[in-house]
Amino acid sequence: MTASIHPTIALLQNNSLAIVVQQEIERAILVGDYLPGAKLNEAALADKLGVSRGPIREAFRMLDEAGLVRTEKNRGVFVRNIPVDEALEIFDLRAAMDHWVGKRLAESITPEQLKELKTLVTGMEKAVKVKDAHQYHVLNLKFHDRMVEMTGNHKLTDTYRKLIKELSLFRRQNLTDSVLMATFLAEHQLIVQAIASGDAAAAGRAMVDHVMQSKQRTIDNAAVRAAPLQPGGH
Repeated sequence: MTASIHPTIALLQNNSLAIVVQQEIERAILVGDYLPGAKLNEAALADKLGVSRGPIREAFRMLDEAGLVRTEKNRGVFVRNIPVDEALEIFDLRAAMDHWVGKRLAESITPEQLKELKTLVTGMEKAVKVKDAHQYHVLNLKFHDRMVEMTGNHKLTDTYRKLIKELSLFRRQNLTDSVLMATFLAEHQLIVQAIASGDAAAAGRAMVDHVMQSKQRTIDNAAVRAAPLQPGGH
């Protein structure tokens, strides 16, 4: 006779599986396998990932809480399409957070941490030279994530990561232009120089300027995309 699984153990197993499923669906969304507006099919995902529908439904719930999908009653679950106004709000919030991050690191960064940031920037330089947008994007995300993590503020890190995931749904097109990659790189180099100098005000300002430049590029890109819809647009 097969021993029954204790209810608590069963719950932990299901929760652990749901987390793994959630992480895999999130990864697929963030790399662009599922584009904004795409419907996520519960049965198809269960079959693809080799799990029952229960963990898929729980993963959908967690992704909804994280702001990456939206659940519509009687219609299903869809990858969120972040409107430009919401994206701009995220940029403003990120600027306030990054201002503090820059100042904090200028005052507290260790030699080992500074070396790590410089190594990431060197990697971005190489990616720019060979016009590898994907590698640049990966290093760019890690560069900013590590800076926030280096402050030691866990609440800030969690909040920052949620905002970046939401923003990634909106601005995947920003890092495909080699000219823009070079511009971003120069801004990163300036940030590291300011932090290395120990000048908290300059580091905070460099971080804010970087975010505000990204915000302006987003506004410009949105205007270009909307132009054909305007009277007389081509």
